[in-house]
Amino acid sequence: MMGMTSVTVGIISVIAIVVSIYAGAHIAIALGTISFIGVILIRGNVEVAVDLLSLAMADSIADEAFATVPAFVMMGLVVSRAGLGRDIYEFADELFRPVRGGLGIATVAANAIFASVTGSSIASASVFTKVAIPEMLRFGYGRRFAVGVVAGSSVLGMIIPPSVMLIIYAVVTEQSVGAMFLAGVVPGLLLTVAYCTSIPLLHAFAPGFVGGRAGRAEAAPLAKLVMDLATKVGPVALLVFIVLGGIYGGVLTPVESGAAGTIAAMIMGFIKRRLSWEAIWQALVETGHISANILFLIIAASIYSRMLGVAGLPTLFGEWLASINLPFAGFMVIYVLLLLALGTIIDTASIILIVVPLFLHALEPFNVNLIWFGIVTVIGAEIGLLTPPFGISCFVIKAAIGDQSISLRDVFMGALPFAAVMLLVLGVLIAFPRLSLLFI
Repeated sequence: MMGMTSVTVGIISVIAIVVSIYAGAHIAIALGTISFIGVILIRGNVEVAVDLLSLAMADSIADEAFATVPAFVMMGLVVSRAGLGRDIYEFADELFRPVRGGLGIATVAANAIFASVTGSSIASASVFTKVAIPEMLRFGYGRRFAVGVVAGSSVLGMIIPPSVMLIIYAVVTEQSVGAMFLAGVVPGLLLTVAYCTSIPLLHAFAPGFVGGRAGRAEAAPLAKLVMDLATKVGPVALLVFIVLGGIYGGVLTPVESGAAGTIAAMIMGFIKRRLSWEAIWQALVETGHISANILFLIIAASIYSRMLGVAGLPTLFGEWLASINLPFAGFMVIYVLLLLALGTIIDTASIILIVVPLFLHALEPFNVNLIWFGIVTVIGAEIGLLTPPFGISCFVIKAAIGDQSISLRDVFMGALPFAAVMLLVLGVLIAFPRLSLLFI
């Protein structure tokens, strides 16, 4: 071991982390433990490794930006328990009823609105599995299409602001959380429109896959649509205004807007008589579990990035890329392929925490905008939520659906066309970086 160079130890550590995660180890434990051992081997000193560990814990968690994580997680859970997702879906269903594949479009539209207040793919997947899939099956839509459209549109929660993934990326790269949120608006809307456009096309070219019975052409009366717009979409629109309006208007910090959104969602839930104090308590406990998990991951990733620095891997990687004179297009192809490959085995947060520190130094010669790069990273990693064997959104849907006739294979096959649409949108965003930076 003593004959090994620091670079060799660094490379072996990265490989060991990926292998242990693939073998089923908890991501934070694999990241933290192997990185800690890696520092001991490189420096030959346990005290240095302990110092780095304490620094990583202090620096990563002391950052005020991390207070946004529990704030937005709590808001998403309260919004979900208050039944606002069901309200949005019912309105979207009435609006898109006359269109071919209308229920699918309604699911995408409702998910996009729901995403703008929850910021979580998992919350979206669990809510719309219960709300949308039974409705689509009742109206004769194909099983694979029904689960696929919910899986595909659930990833909007990670792209449309506020998004926990955008917060994590902002902290890792020391970018503004508000700027990352602004950058997510156009890509999120673009992906929503791409999904909504692809559903009628799927209906035209693969009617058997989409399904759907005739006899849903009757539109809801205009008076009912207006009433439902006020009572069902109005509260969610108010929440979006409080959260995003507060940040972009300079009135609230991201942390304060998350807290304000949580309180507003609780008030709405009580007014609609859908929330109890017991439900609030459950949401608080769940927020604690989710936040602890994310923050533990970030501490582990901080140790990992320090281990990479001690090993000199980012510098070496950057020099190697410069030496082979790889054009920027080639660099992005390699990066996206790596995101897609890792997306099949680990979740988005872990991909951001593992891959981004490795590539940051390599990006310098290309003079890349890190905010645009963050959007590409999140969308590229999100495609992995829909692909086997990991595909966490697909697992959540299978777990929540409670229908034995729909297999995990059905969920993955149904999500495949939507993963392809995401890849297409990612290509457009890479080709036209201005789209992500429109509001910045």
